[in-house]
Amino acid sequence: MRVMENEVLRVTVADHGAELVSVLDKETGAERIWSADPTVWNRHAPILFPFVGKVNGGVYRTEGREYEMKTQHGFARDREFVCVKESPDKLIHKLVSDEESLRIYPYSFTLYVTHQFAPENPRKLMVSWEVINESTGKMYYSIGGHPGFVVPAQEGEKRSDYYLEFPGKDKVTYILLNQENGLAQPEKTEDLVLEDGYYPIKEHIFDRDALVFENGQVQQVRIAGPDRSPYVTLCCEGFPYVGIWSKPEGKFVCLEPWIGRTDNDGFAGDLSQKAGEASLDAGESQMYSYSIEFHK
Repeated sequence: MRVMENEVLRVTVADHGAELVSVLDKETGAERIWSADPTVWNRHAPILFPFVGKVNGGVYRTEGREYEMKTQHGFARDREFVCVKESPDKLIHKLVSDEESLRIYPYSFTLYVTHQFAPENPRKLMVSWEVINESTGKMYYSIGGHPGFVVPAQEGEKRSDYYLEFPGKDKVTYILLNQENGLAQPEKTEDLVLEDGYYPIKEHIFDRDALVFENGQVQQVRIAGPDRSPYVTLCCEGFPYVGIWSKPEGKFVCLEPWIGRTDNDGFAGDLSQKAGEASLDAGESQMYSYSIEFHK
């Protein structure tokens, strides 16, 4: 476990998965990241790479071959990263492809994951990824965040007392997932009609799995308290997809910025044809960054 802290937040990141496992609010004593209770959901804030979501049938195709990817969200979340920088305000972790990864994902890569405090706001945590293609040809990938935030925050409250806030929006549209296999059905959509940007986190809102917003329509989303005051704000400018998810019985809500998403239901094409797939030419790299503000 690696720790960085400032005057208001104490942040812990594990080498395993480069996962954010704790954000302690030093002013209130409250833990803001989900506990990874294994009886509900055994993760805190996993990184999703080189896949977001599932591949159809646990098999994908690239460069004329088939590969198995039985687990969803790729494999980076279950790998040991190396911490290459540890300071009071910044932690950088690194993962490099190896023989084991190449058997299930045939691209050589380096992935850096950075957690750091925003210089202008001690309550804002910046998360950055740098993906480097170390292969000799084009590399295809997806990458995403999956942070889970404690909701409700106070004893005597319920998760359904809280709100999702989409600032400046009067409506947002999400695509449905096939509940049997977790794959996307982009032809099936539903709207959240908002009141001044707010939508209550209703008791059954996650009964059909995640809410998946695409086409870059969500660049900022907030969890707001029962009085609609800000609780947690995710800013993910430039991200084409955002997922919002929880277990129906979970005392948490995940706000998930994604580059790429789960396969379309029935998709059997090449990885290069996968919905939302990113790519890098040989030797190229790409940076992605989002922020989380933990409001007092």
